[in-house]
Order: sequence, then structure tokens, then C-alpha cells
Amino acid sequence: MNAQSLNVLLYGALVYDLADILKCKLSVPVKLRRLKENAPADEIAAGLREADVVIAIKYRDMPWAPRLALLQIPGAGTDQINMAEIPPRTVICNAYGHDIAAAEYAVLGMLAWSHDFIEAHESFKAGSWRMSGRAGAPIHEELHGKTVGILGLGPIGLKTAQLAKAFGTTVIGCNRTPRAVRFIETVYPLDELKAFLGRCDFLVVSIALTPATTGLIDADAFAAMRPGAVLVNVARGPVIDEDALYQALHTRRIAGAVIDAWYDYPKPDDLTVPPSRFPFHQLPNVIMTPHSSIWTRGMVDRRWSEIAANLDAFANGMPLRNVVRAAAPAGA
Repeated sequence: MNAQSLNVLLYGALVYDLADILKCKLSVPVKLRRLKENAPADEIAAGLREADVVIAIKYRDMPWAPRLALLQIPGAGTDQINMAEIPPRTVICNAYGHDIAAAEYAVLGMLAWSHDFIEAHESFKAGSWRMSGRAGAPIHEELHGKTVGILGLGPIGLKTAQLAKAFGTTVIGCNRTPRAVRFIETVYPLDELKAFLGRCDFLVVSIALTPATTGLIDADAFAAMRPGAVLVNVARGPVIDEDALYQALHTRRIAGAVIDAWYDYPKPDDLTVPPSRFPFHQLPNVIMTPHSSIWTRGMVDRRWSEIAANLDAFANGMPLRNVVRAAAPAGA
């Protein structure tokens, strides 16, 4: 395709403000247009009518895009993409670069939990020495010596294993395809999930959300976990059954959780949407963040370098990276 005629639509709040970063990384000239989800319907329809390439994390209930040849997802997950809406001749690609940030967050969560870091910080700022050993505070833990279980051994899981191992932990994994992995002592198949869960002091959830993994961690899974276990979710909320998670935390079936992935998300004009129908924010054994674990400068640089390389390749008729769905053959 002639790059001069390449129309690229950046759709959604996640990509809206990153157009300049993309421009700096592109080698070919393109025409960029950007729209947020709450743009007028006629503007969205017009943008899609002209688009050769759409960069969007979400593609559902969208107007028809007759020229769309490449849908570039600015993330790894495809759970917000309705494949049936996308023309068969459209190639769909995703992007990575988020593994370091998510793995650092997972280790940060485990360290903060082990050292009662947030409680010590908040109480001391409020004027109390009660978390000090000199004041007879409860003795906190170390991450060293704990067993860290990683559910899902994609890029995030593998990077988490590497970082967690450096802290003197025993790392085990559970994956759809069991395989020998550096830094991981034992890898369980998914059909041995309960045996895997029973060994975890910390469970890091980094598995992709698919129909098969939706609700994978349910009430039975929590029943198999140690009472002192702590769950860290850097994947997608619905991998864990929402009701079962709240009940396990509320009743102290497990010790706690560090949660960055949720069940409900804000709209462009309302940033106060609760992340769940349950009041997780009222539980003292939950550390919660607003899906911010991977939002780092390093991730943006790596991910948008991948996206720019794909647009350059697309414009020049070269093979694309991270193809999730290839274009259907002509006439198919």
C-alpha cells in the first residue's frame, strides 16, 4: 500500500494522547486521525469509513469499516474485540512490551504485603510508632523463602518468575502447556490447578482471559488455597470469579489480595465508576490500584515501537508482527 494514502485512526482514550509518540517512531508518512469513545457517532462512522488502519483496545458495536486492512490492538489481550465485526480481509495484530512493568508491580505487591509497608507508612504519617519493633509491633514477614505461584506463563509470568527468584523465593507455575522454564521449579498443567494452588504463599495471576479461563479461580479454587495465601492479579478481573474473590477475602479464607485488574471500568465522562459490585475498598486485607500496573514510560516506549514497526511494515508490504488473525484469502 502507498504510505502516502495510509489513513490511521487512533480510537479510544488509551491511545488518544499518544499520537505524537507514534509519529516520532514511524518511518513512513501517514495521515493520523484520533477519536475518543464518546465522540459523536457520525464522527466515529466517518473515521471508520476512511480508515485503512485502526489502533484500538476495544472494538465492539462499531460502524462498518469498508477499507479496514489492519486492526492493531495496543495491548496483548483480545477480550474487548468482537472478531465478527471486523472484515474478513482485515489482519489483526496485538502488541506487548508490558511484561517488565507488570512483573515489577507483582513483586512490589508481594514485598509491600510481606513488610506491612502500606500500614506502616499510613500509621506513621498519622503520628503513631505502633508499627515499629521498638514499640512492640507485630513482626512482619519477608518475601525471601516464600513460594510464589504464577498462573499463566506468558511474557508477564516469565518475567515475574525471573524477578521473584532473585528475592530467594521458590517459584512454581501453572500453564495450559506444561514445559521446563528457567527460574521455575515445577510447572503444573491446568488440570492440576488445585495441587498448584495448595503450594502457593503468593499467587500471581497473569493468564490471558479467554472463554476457558473466565472464572478459572472460583470458590473451589479458593478452598484449595492456604489460609495465609495472598493473590496478586495483573491479568484480567474475570479470570477470578468476582463473588468468590470477595467472599474469600471478606471471610479471610485467604489472607489478602493485591488487585490491579477489575470487573467494571470507567467511561470517558465518568471516572467514578466502582470497579466491582462488591465493596473491596472496605476490606482491610486488600491493596487495590486502578489497572495502572503497566502504565510506565518503558512500556509505552516498547509497545509503541512495536506498533510503529507494524505500521511501517504494513505500508511497505512486509510481514507483520504479533498476528492474531490473518486476512482471509481473496474470495473467501
